[in-house]
Amino acid sequence: MTDGIDEALVRRLIAARFPHWAGLDVRAFASAGTDNALFRLGDDLVVRLPKAEWATGQIEKEHRWLPRLAPSLPLPVPVPVGLGAPGEGFGRPWGVYRWLDGADAWTAPVRDLAHAAEELGRFGVALRTADATGGPRSFRGGAVTAWEDGALPSAVKALAAAGLLDERTALAAWDRVLSLPAWDGPPVWLHGDLLPGNLLTRDGRLTAVIDFGGLGTGDPAADLLPAWTLLTPATRPLFREASRLDPATWDRGRGWALCWGLVTDHYYGSLPGPGTAPTPNPVLAAVARRAWTESLPEFG
Repeated sequence: MTDGIDEALVRRLIAARFPHWAGLDVRAFASAGTDNALFRLGDDLVVRLPKAEWATGQIEKEHRWLPRLAPSLPLPVPVPVGLGAPGEGFGRPWGVYRWLDGADAWTAPVRDLAHAAEELGRFGVALRTADATGGPRSFRGGAVTAWEDGALPSAVKALAAAGLLDERTALAAWDRVLSLPAWDGPPVWLHGDLLPGNLLTRDGRLTAVIDFGGLGTGDPAADLLPAWTLLTPATRPLFREASRLDPATWDRGRGWALCWGLVTDHYYGSLPGPGTAPTPNPVLAAVARRAWTESLPEFG
């Protein structure tokens, strides 16, 4: 159960909105995600319910845009099959999707990283070349330099105090990020949250991309995060080549890995200090730690 979201609630919601599915078994599905609670519905469906106020609107967005984008994408993505309205004591829209087989790449890591690098690069190209007319702004579609709001310096200080990094080195790298040219192209589609938990694998190979809550338009640099959260120095160049982005955008992507990694490691880890999450999330903290430890040396 998460904040009052449990199997009994899902059964009531399904019975009220989709009575033809009311006889299907409902089972909670564990996830390290922070935005939505997941429940299996029978063998072929999954129910997603926003468990945080900031996630309100993500389900409607996916139901509107995923059917339009999916045909042009080279990897399977969620298929929305039912949009549920608030009710039964639950105050946010929720959705039903086809179940995609596989395990997330945190639980079942990618072993064929070369294949994943090329597939993710092609996925990004397909997204960016899809018609973005009328698309909403992604929450990660803005400038990477927007992180300069106090969160990053606080994170650096906390991680340095814990003996995990050299403060001067990290701040010097951040100064280099601040000097990067901004995206000057038109807004393009980006997934916005291409972390291991949102990538599915089977038999060690990447098979699907899920959770499009961050879908929107803007600077595509944030969609380069897999280079430092998933890939290795040997496979990063494959992803870079397949992504077909200019050097400045690649550098901003590295900046995203650095700043997202530092801030998220501090926020969701077990470090003391202001601005940390009430409840630690070890999975997100570990992914974030990998992001900044892989990217920081590349600032040289």
